Amino acid sequence: MQDCLTFKDLTLGYNRHPAVHHLNGAVRMGSLTAVVGANGSGKSTLMKGIVGILKPMSGSCVVAPGHKLAYLPQQSELDRTFPARVIDLVSLGLWPQRGLLGRHRADDRRRVGEALSAVGLEGFEKRPIDSLSGGQLQRTLFARVLVQDANLILLDEPFNAIDARTVTDLIALISRWHGEKRTVMVVVHDLDLVRQHFPEALLLAREPVAWGDARETLSSANLLRARQFHEAWDENAPWCPSGTTATPTQRSALSSDPLQPENAA
Repeated sequence: MQDCLTFKDLTLGYNRHPAVHHLNGAVRMGSLTAVVGANGSGKSTLMKGIVGILKPMSGSCVVAPGHKLAYLPQQSELDRTFPARVIDLVSLGLWPQRGLLGRHRADDRRRVGEALSAVGLEGFEKRPIDSLSGGQLQRTLFARVLVQDANLILLDEPFNAIDARTVTDLIALISRWHGEKRTVMVVVHDLDLVRQHFPEALLLAREPVAWGDARETLSSANLLRARQFHEAWDENAPWCPSGTTATPTQRSALSSDPLQPENAA
């Protein structure tokens, strides 16, 4: 199968301190991948690097030509006090085709209505977003992704602080996208959820620890390895150029000792 995303020695970070370190590998078109790891392991940073919000410190992240991208950030990054209605937020998914000030057509309004129906928010069109519960807001954001009709979908912690019913409904939408052969990457904390619903997983601890079949990736040995590597990380270590750390391969854990000093940069 063709690759949708290709990472070549990708290092991403802030103020010359890497948060994702020397990532190599590829994401297959039509795959469904959970990105997992402890807080601060680089999951959200990787998403921002793929979108282009963060530029690489070294290496590259290449999206296959012709792919439209939809990105759903964490709810904590959204300004819920902005005076907007549900329909306004969902309609933002149309801006790549219409522009922010473009006039919406009858087909556009139909797409927005169908998206709201798909997430269970019929009748919520005029509700202010600051009046929504966490689950309702996340449904609204998923409706915006539906309207975007992208073939590469990135979701950053979409299941945080929402009710179990909403989690079930959003998982069903993600499975629908996967069935439509869209490429989906989701940052997830609940490892049981990953084992139940995600075929593939990428386990990060600033560097990739394992990547491939979800159940194999989330083995006890790999999770211990990720925890040890994360705990041994030195925030003040200088940036290591390419070639100073081991290169991971898909579907296997790194063989280097995460507690060795040369891997702490």
